[in-house]
Amino acid sequence: MSTVLEPTTESPPQTLADLVKRLGDIPLDRIRIQPPPGTATEDDLIQTKLCELIDGVIVEKAVGYFESRLGMLLGRLLDEFAEEHDLGFVVGADGMTRLRPTKVREPDVAFYRWERVPNREVPQVAVANIAPDLAVEVYSRGNTQREMQQKRDDYFAAGVQLVWIAYPLKRTVEIWSGIEDCLTLTEDDTLDGGNVLPGFKLSIRDWFERAGRGFQKP
Repeated sequence: MSTVLEPTTESPPQTLADLVKRLGDIPLDRIRIQPPPGTATEDDLIQTKLCELIDGVIVEKAVGYFESRLGMLLGRLLDEFAEEHDLGFVVGADGMTRLRPTKVREPDVAFYRWERVPNREVPQVAVANIAPDLAVEVYSRGNTQREMQQKRDDYFAAGVQLVWIAYPLKRTVEIWSGIEDCLTLTEDDTLDGGNVLPGFKLSIRDWFERAGRGFQKP
């Protein structure tokens, strides 16, 4: 399945306040001013690390040490399951995906079904031109709720089927199956891959606990 990429039709922001609002009310220290906002390209983005391209503006991703550990662990578990069942592949937070010509996102974890990938070959490019089937975001202290909403809107508009947003401090996970379809799970619940990763299940409590401490082998 492919999605036609359409450029943004939004008018340029007139003030810095307009720009910050468009980017999801994120902190100013995450917005790069070189190159000047509105002029950034994918080539500029590739020269940076852990940044996203939003309508010509390079925006740093909010990061955290434990948040990175959560994403890495989930990505490994998803990838092992996907490989075992020949479903697809997983990339991490530096895997840039083009959702439209002026919008490049970097989910903390992204799963792609083989059906979406031509010839079942992982793209050997800096920015992939395919949207994932599952996008996972781990909420960090620098994130905002409006930013998360914009991320969800971008993902679903590009054809993403499932979005998980994990909140480490609250130890909850939001399961989004559509722009307005959300189920909030607690650490007493279990993540389910649904139609995207049929058969995948993971205790949220186990996920958070494994990310936070080491385990001794018997």
